Amino acid sequence: MAKFDLVMPKLGESIMEATILGWKKNVGDYVDQDETILEIATDKVDSEVPSPLSGTIAEILFKENDVVPIGTVIARISTEAIEAVVPAPSIAVPPVSVAKIESNGTHEKPHEVVAQATQKTEKVSSRPMESITSDRFYSPLVRTIAKQEGISSVELDTISGSGNGGRVTKTDILDFVENKKNYKAPVAVNVAPKEDIALPLPQTTLPPIVPVSDNVEIVEMDRMRRLIADHMVMSRRVAPHVTSFVEADVTNLVNWRNRVKADFQKKYGENITFTPIFIEAICIALREYPLVNSSVNDNQIIVKKDLNIGMAAALPSGNLIVPVIKNADRMNLMGLSKAVNDLATRARSNKLKPDETQGGTFTLTNVGGFGNIMGTPIINQPQVAILATGTIKKKPAVIETDFGDVIAVRQIMYLSMSYDHRIVDGSMGGMFLRRVGDLLEQFDVNRTV
Repeated sequence: MAKFDLVMPKLGESIMEATILGWKKNVGDYVDQDETILEIATDKVDSEVPSPLSGTIAEILFKENDVVPIGTVIARISTEAIEAVVPAPSIAVPPVSVAKIESNGTHEKPHEVVAQATQKTEKVSSRPMESITSDRFYSPLVRTIAKQEGISSVELDTISGSGNGGRVTKTDILDFVENKKNYKAPVAVNVAPKEDIALPLPQTTLPPIVPVSDNVEIVEMDRMRRLIADHMVMSRRVAPHVTSFVEADVTNLVNWRNRVKADFQKKYGENITFTPIFIEAICIALREYPLVNSSVNDNQIIVKKDLNIGMAAALPSGNLIVPVIKNADRMNLMGLSKAVNDLATRARSNKLKPDETQGGTFTLTNVGGFGNIMGTPIINQPQVAILATGTIKKKPAVIETDFGDVIAVRQIMYLSMSYDHRIVDGSMGGMFLRRVGDLLEQFDVNRTV
């Protein structure tokens, strides 16, 4: 009886490790081909790992909550027809730069780290490192960064981890390194000829702990909520946010959708919502204002040629995830509708693949889905802008006609966009947003499906 090595799968170009959330099978259990063996989690999404063949689980080499590099053998499956089914894969992991590692849109950092997969069956958590003697668990990637950056075990133990069970992730330690390097003592700045103003000391202490009484409930953040919290705080710290607003009369758009939605469903088998129409307008505007489709790397502006539009989706748990439609500008309205519906459905059922939440260059969030008329969204780093669409409501509006101004009932919505003022000035941000609004207002009511 031969044995097949099941390895931690490669989940994306920037993902070098994954956490085992739980095993669906035990040693001795029979598993069919494509049946789920275990669930794993990355900094992006949770995923299921199916069996590549049918057989019996012979060995399980890692336990729940272990952090395992990709390419590492995690289990072995016994089968009598291993040669006839599939050979054991050999995954070579080249050295990678942390500058290329993104965590759901986190900012890039120029720290060079080599992460190599291993085929050893020893547990990752048992590997010691000379410069770190703490009993707290750290992944090989985190240990490598700590060693290269000269971070002591005492400093490492002070880092608040956002990973599973409080584990320190690569994002946590790189943020710590950046803050440590960028910290400067406060100086007195001469801002006027006759007076000096000393800058206040930065906040380096934690806020006071709120006394806990009997009339409260303490809820522990889950892994995804901790990731979201860290990402939002980082974005506000990194980018100076500015938000612009425009009003759009989308009466023609609403009337057109109401008229064609039944035919669209019958012809393509897809429901047509407003989201693909918004994305279509955003793509047109991004081609006219390419700097809005960029990111910042130190003093460089990285202008993205691809238009990969992220669409924020609320999950049943209350958390948020942003699946990405790659090359959205190359799709027609039917293709966009299919992509939007598919990603939204799989996001709500936790079926997204890690690559489907990476590589976004611009994000759309629909606050109107919750009945809100407008919002001030936080930029999804390393992008430089995010657009929010409010609810569409009937309102009285002044309409100019050849016979004078009249008041009519129109379908009105508000668009808001937050942007990184390091790159996008108010004039560019305002013109881009107005352009999107104009495209929606000028929607061709006679457009065919």
